[in-house]
This record gives sequence, C-alpha cells and structure tokens, in this order.
Amino acid sequence: MNTSRLPPLNSLRAFDAVVRHMSFTKAAAELYVTPAALSYQIKQLEEFTGVKLFNRLNRAIELTDQGRLIYPGISQAFEQLLQSMQLLQQKRSGNVLVISAGPAFVAKWLAPRLYRFMALHPHVDARISASLALSNLKVDDVDVAIRFGSGNYPDCCVTKLFDDYMLPLCSPDFLAKIQPVSASDLRCETLIYDDTHMSHNFKIPSWNDWFKSMGVKNFSQKSKGLHFNLADHAIAGAIAGAGILLGRQVLAQNDIDNGRLVMPFEHKIKLDFSYYALCLKGREEEKHIAAFMHWLTAEISGDVDLTTPTPVA
Repeated sequence: MNTSRLPPLNSLRAFDAVVRHMSFTKAAAELYVTPAALSYQIKQLEEFTGVKLFNRLNRAIELTDQGRLIYPGISQAFEQLLQSMQLLQQKRSGNVLVISAGPAFVAKWLAPRLYRFMALHPHVDARISASLALSNLKVDDVDVAIRFGSGNYPDCCVTKLFDDYMLPLCSPDFLAKIQPVSASDLRCETLIYDDTHMSHNFKIPSWNDWFKSMGVKNFSQKSKGLHFNLADHAIAGAIAGAGILLGRQVLAQNDIDNGRLVMPFEHKIKLDFSYYALCLKGREEEKHIAAFMHWLTAEISGDVDLTTPTPVA
C-alpha cells in the first residue's frame, strides 16, 4: 500500500456506508449505486490497502480485524467534512436563523408570536423547521431547537422556557350543552385524546390519570373517543365542539385567553417534562442565536418592547 496518497474517495464512502448498514444492498441504496458497483468500490479499497476488509458469510457480512482498525478514522473524517461544509454554509448565510420545534408548538405558540421577534430584528431571516423528529444540532442545518423533554441534552447550551400541565378543555358551546356537575359526568361524553407522545419515549398523564386524581373510579377508555396524533389537531377538534380534550396548557393557552376553549373543571396535572430551548455549546454567543434566546425569555416574562427595534449589526 502506498501510504503517501489516499484511496479513491468513492471507495471510502462505500466502506463507510457498508459498515453503518452492515449490508451491501442498503449501502448501495443510500449511495444511489448498484450493489455491483458498490462491491467494485469495496474491492478497489481492498486492493489499495492490500487487506481484506469484510468476511462474506451466508446471509450477512462482518468486519475483519483490519476493517475494524480503519473504520473509526474514516467515519470521523466524513463527520468532520460534513461539519466543515455546514460551517461554510452558516458563514455564507450570515442572516439566516433556523429554528426547529414540534408542529404543535410552532402552530399554537411560536408562529403567533414570532412577528414580535422579527420587528425587533428585521435583518434576521428566520426559518422554521416544524417536525416531530428531533434535530441533531451537530449535523443538521438547525441553529436553535425547542424541545419538550427532560432538559438533559449533552453538548448543548440549554435554557428552560416553562413547565406544562394537562387539563380538560372544550368549547364554550359544548360546555353549555353538557353542563357537568362533577368530573364523573365527563365519562359519558366524547373524550378527545392527544396521542402525540406515543411516538416518543416519554409518558404524559392520560384521561385515566386525570379521572383518578379527581377521585373518579372505574373509568375505562371506551370506543366513544377521538384520537389525534398531532396536538394542534386535537385542540382544533375541541374548539370545533367535537368533545372534551385533555390537552397541554402551553399549547392551548392562546385559545383559552381568547375564549375559544374553556375548562369544565380547573383541576390540572403537572407534567414531568418541560419546554427547553437549546443550541450547541460554543454557539450561544452568535448574534442571531443570542438575540433569539434573549427574545424567548423576554417573551415568556412579558417584557418584549416593540418601541425600540434593535437592528442586528
């Protein structure tokens, strides 16, 4: 092997993909090449290094000792290349601020307020990425992420925004129609379920938990219910009078304040998780990130002042 030069880049990419998937077929699909072309690239690398990198088994493959030896360095090299390209993109897009948050939080909390941030910082090009998938701040094109969770986010600068509560909510007309005297009366009505949490690794209080905390026994989830996999859709259903929602207060507060939702009973349950804003450590002093974090905390405390717009230098 000639150690004064590198093997073909495509062969290194092929090797990295095969190790990550431990499958020639899946690696070929990721790289948009045929399995035969991928096998040729691996063969090129093996010929260049002069060693066998994989053992081909009956229906599987495994790394040889030589393959295990070189993989960490190759994997780290591709990671560093990716980070370098992202840093270049961030430098080229100096006024862009990418904010990642869940769709319901964007729709019910962030979007109705973001115009105030833009009024204070008119030169910032804010871009919202609404997704239930958690962004990887090390590799994704995201500057600030807002997450609902435990607050344990390694390698991140974390700012707690607020706690949240589960409480029953319905439209004023729906409440006037059912006129419940006690919490047990709600068992006979159409209950709306927010199932967003079911796709994540955390548990939030259910209707069963709420009824139990109100001293109501023998509640069981019946067919007379309406399930949504997005919280803002569940809130929309409650506003439309489809039933009674056990929803998150943070997401519903604007509709409560504007009279679109009311609480048949004021009892609520505090969640074990909270909302946090985070960015990678070392980036918290970047001007757009710092400005957005400052605005978030001021917005929550009610101290946003729109009379003195602050241009970004």
